[in-house]
Amino acid sequence: MEHLITFTQAHMQLIFVIVLMVFVGIEVIGHVPSVLHTPLMSGANAIHGVVVVGAILVLLNSDPNNYLSLALGFLAVILGTLNVVGGFVVTDRMLEMFKKKPQQKK
Repeated sequence: MEHLITFTQAHMQLIFVIVLMVFVGIEVIGHVPSVLHTPLMSGANAIHGVVVVGAILVLLNSDPNNYLSLALGFLAVILGTLNVVGGFVVTDRMLEMFKKKPQQKK
């Protein structure tokens, strides 16, 4: 418990910034109209390839005997990849809605 208190005291500014980012993020996303929400989120998910690259870099620099960091890094790569693929799938579905359908002959 003492270690947790010293960590909190040493990183008080970082904790404050993270809490502030959470509240600002909730406020910004809450005010986006529902019509724009899906395109923005699908594009954001597709951009999250940066997360996958970061997770791979963390995995490469982690200690081979630290199984917790290896497991969390592997999980980050898997979930980041799913997020990227999901973003592209949703974007593709939205773009399909705007394509003209071929005319049928009567």
